[in-house]
Amino acid sequence: MPETSPRTPADEAYDASAFEDRAPSVGHLLRQRIADTPDSTAYSFPAGIAWDELTWAQLGDRVWALAAGLVDLGVQPEDRVSLASNTRIEWVLGDYAIMAAGAATTTIYPTSISDDVAFIVDNSGSKIVIAEDAEQVDKLREVRDAIPEVTHVVVIDPEGVDLDDWMLTFADLEERGTALLASDPGVVDARIDAMGPQSLATIIYTSGTTGRPKGVRLRHATWTYQGAAIRATGMLTAEDVHYLWLPLSHVFAKVLLLVSTDVGMQTAVDGRIDKIVDNLGEVRPTFMAAAPRIFEKVYGKISLGMQEEGGAKATIFDFASKAGREYSQALSDDRRPGVVLRLKHAIADKLVFAKVRERFGGRIRFFISGSAALNTDIAHWFNGAGLQILEGYGLTETSAAATVNRPYALRVGSVGWPTPQTEIKIADDGEILIRGEHIMEGYHDNPEATAEVLTQDGWFHSGDIGEIDERGFVKITDRKKDLFKTSNGKYVAPSLIESTFKGLCPYVGQLLVHGESRQFVTALVTLDEEAIQPWAEANGLEGASYTEIVSSLQAREMVQSYIDELNAGLNRHEQLKKFHILGRDLSVEDGELTPSLKMRRKVVADKFKGDIEEMYPA
Repeated sequence: MPETSPRTPADEAYDASAFEDRAPSVGHLLRQRIADTPDSTAYSFPAGIAWDELTWAQLGDRVWALAAGLVDLGVQPEDRVSLASNTRIEWVLGDYAIMAAGAATTTIYPTSISDDVAFIVDNSGSKIVIAEDAEQVDKLREVRDAIPEVTHVVVIDPEGVDLDDWMLTFADLEERGTALLASDPGVVDARIDAMGPQSLATIIYTSGTTGRPKGVRLRHATWTYQGAAIRATGMLTAEDVHYLWLPLSHVFAKVLLLVSTDVGMQTAVDGRIDKIVDNLGEVRPTFMAAAPRIFEKVYGKISLGMQEEGGAKATIFDFASKAGREYSQALSDDRRPGVVLRLKHAIADKLVFAKVRERFGGRIRFFISGSAALNTDIAHWFNGAGLQILEGYGLTETSAAATVNRPYALRVGSVGWPTPQTEIKIADDGEILIRGEHIMEGYHDNPEATAEVLTQDGWFHSGDIGEIDERGFVKITDRKKDLFKTSNGKYVAPSLIESTFKGLCPYVGQLLVHGESRQFVTALVTLDEEAIQPWAEANGLEGASYTEIVSSLQAREMVQSYIDELNAGLNRHEQLKKFHILGRDLSVEDGELTPSLKMRRKVVADKFKGDIEEMYPA
């Protein structure tokens, strides 16, 4: 990290040598990492009640065996192999093995319904599917007639699975590969040697908010660029410990595997969300990535806990929170905090923030937040607590990171500077355009959709509206397609309003702002099931069900108070005139949220159309 913060991206002294003689493929990159640091820990993962580890050399042995097993099953270069599993070490091993065999990984969310699984497997032309367990196998059996090209299903956890001639276990695959390597030791290396930067590495289907997902084709150059770009900034090194729980079917998580390989850091893998708090204490990471919803829930839980304590503890917490936000704001504005503010912050740190950092293992250098907008008040609170959140921006089509704040160049409310060797410009209509090596090759078997977003000279149309400030920080103001106009001709940016409200109301689950061609703006509200229970007990609703709580007069008055606070900071035409509290929170399982916890706006609006219509007079 430089001694002084660079003023603009042009002043950033990133290490350009990271891009020189870059590995031509992920297979080459992994092979070089194994050769450079064979005995360093690559991955740790839960094994019963303890954690197990793999060094880079041990990882390589297993990956080579699995890759050879895929070759033995008839997998050819650039064939597709689908992976349907939660985040676990076998997902990592399988992904590396697929690419080492010269094939391309097609990712499938484990929450996908069988119809979507059939579409993705068939559309991608996958020959093999690696499935986590009986649940995933049952989906494949249900749609077997719709996926005729699949020759084998490899089952990671075979418990409860009736294995037949269509299936083999993950262990079986590894054994087949070990046998092939005994007779042909160079079979995997030959596949790696045959790959180049333009070889297909991955197809990730966009979770989307409407319609069928599109398969984003990402080449090996895409992934090796991402690793080199982060290494060039010096943000992460081999000394870091990374905790990975995000869904590896999502581009945000998958890019972190390649960054880990490039810089050689240790990654702890465990996708069980209910184990995050426990794992933070055991893993003690220096770095973790998450979606904004996680930070919202953590902040809400801590702040509500202090409110319930009341008295001196609540007063001290409020003092610390105010001092932390002011301190973060000064740094974000590129101002040196004054003497009084530095003293307040030091007191706040000793009384409150040091304890908060211990909850995260005590070693966090920074978080990265992505996939949706992070509320600025929450960001300032974490930054003031010494838990720096570096918000970034990217899409599946840009292989995740296109911009990211740096530890040495952070402006809250922005998504940072472009990653090294990435170009960004703003179109006449405000849309963000991106160009660089990490841009997708195109949508799989969909040239029409590709032509809509990718120009001949390589500019990708993001669909997001934004701006670039005087220091080169990129700011996202809304989705181009999400902007709507009221019947009075006024534009409203719903995502910004929704993000602001989540920072005000600690009990909110989701907020959907509505008002296209209407005379005024309304909202659907859901309340977080975990956060609302303690509130209910303190407000005369002890023992009430969730449905009874959210339909109570007390809950409506509470939400109205936060709506009033929100409206005070909005233009008149943006203010929420009415709202309706839904009887349950939105979920991934019901198709209302994407697996990365973004709201599917059209799905929600269509599903609760009756509730919306009731808020507007005939």
